[in-house]
Amino acid sequence: MDFKTLLKNKVNKLQEQKSSINKSSSNVKPENENEEIYFKQYLVEFGLKSEGEKLEIPKFFRKPANDKEPLLQQLREESASHLLKRKSKELIDNNQLKELWILLDQNQSFPEEQLMTYSDFNKVASLASSKIQSYFRPSVFAKLQQGDSQGRIFTMSLFNYIMRKVWLIQTRIGLSLYDTAGQGYLTEVDLENYISDLLPTIPQLEGLEKSFHSFYVCTAVRKFLFFLDTVRSCRVRILDILACSFLDELLELRDESSTKESLEQNWFSASSALRIYGHYLNLDRDHNGMLSKSELSSYGSGTLTQPFLDRVFQTCLTYGGEMDYKTYLDLVLALENRSEPQAIAFLFRILDIKNQRYLDSFTLNYFFRAIQDQMRAHGAEPVSFHDVKDELFDMVRPKHPERITLEDLLMCGHGDTFISILIEFHGFWAYENREAVTAEPAQE
Repeated sequence: MDFKTLLKNKVNKLQEQKSSINKSSSNVKPENENEEIYFKQYLVEFGLKSEGEKLEIPKFFRKPANDKEPLLQQLREESASHLLKRKSKELIDNNQLKELWILLDQNQSFPEEQLMTYSDFNKVASLASSKIQSYFRPSVFAKLQQGDSQGRIFTMSLFNYIMRKVWLIQTRIGLSLYDTAGQGYLTEVDLENYISDLLPTIPQLEGLEKSFHSFYVCTAVRKFLFFLDTVRSCRVRILDILACSFLDELLELRDESSTKESLEQNWFSASSALRIYGHYLNLDRDHNGMLSKSELSSYGSGTLTQPFLDRVFQTCLTYGGEMDYKTYLDLVLALENRSEPQAIAFLFRILDIKNQRYLDSFTLNYFFRAIQDQMRAHGAEPVSFHDVKDELFDMVRPKHPERITLEDLLMCGHGDTFISILIEFHGFWAYENREAVTAEPAQE
């Protein structure tokens, strides 16, 4: 028998087997159908559903109450208030923290090294109050491991961890009190109210005149919005506020022993806010409370290029062609923090003159021509654009050989240098003479 006949017989046999299986299973209900029957049967049996009642997906989203529904709005506010009060009662107070420290000090196997074993950890948990016991979980002990050969943890690390957790919960409750929508966000107005109420509790800000309070609050709020509101929705998640270090910087001002240097570097300090607002007033030569393009050109060292200033007024919010204090603060935050992703994204949007989400040779040349003009004005020979273009692309190493995207700038690690070369003569000059600066001998 040849191969062709054998193959045909095999196929016919398989088809006969398949048809017989289909006939035998025609009287059997599909598995899915059986599952549905059992599911409905058990729903009725457990009292979750009565006979004849349709199975529906429960409602899991309710629109927030608006101004036209005052009763619903008041109900939500009262419910949120009761929830926050209950959460506040669950917090550990100062007396309980002192008792916890005594327990930790008395129940550590290695008091000289300030180390405790897992047995000590469990012993303290059994002796502590119910509020404290929630922090004594095995996962917490594992988190605090620092490579000790015997698997011990530092007593102070555990105590600091619990204190930090208590502070975070306390702060979250305090921020939630200002969440007027009850959605876990703080709007610009909510943030302004929070910081306004916080002002009297910060000793380092007591010297501010009341007439300056509104400008201080505006200055403080802009930092939260600039770095945390990346989609420009005019609101910030409470969780993002807790995760960042801005609140720590703000609350550090309660320490009256802060040095002058640390206060100058703190955006929220009185000296920093007065410095920024003072610069704004100095730029406002016509004293109308707004900045024109010519007034803004004196910002910093006065070497921001004209094309960059033109784009600032094209892309940023202005009023009658002039910039207000809030927009000025956004620009200051971007220029003073050029290495931060949010600042790079802000400045990239200004550089993207064709709104194509990437920078090409034409765009780079458009901005660099102003740098060449400034070089001529200083009596220097202009650098060739083609040389600078090659350096810029080598610096960024974009995925596309002729396009530089925002992602490329963020990934290369030199986004601040790249932007400075294009928008400011001093930024380009510092980059061009970087080797000469580093080669200078250190002064003894």
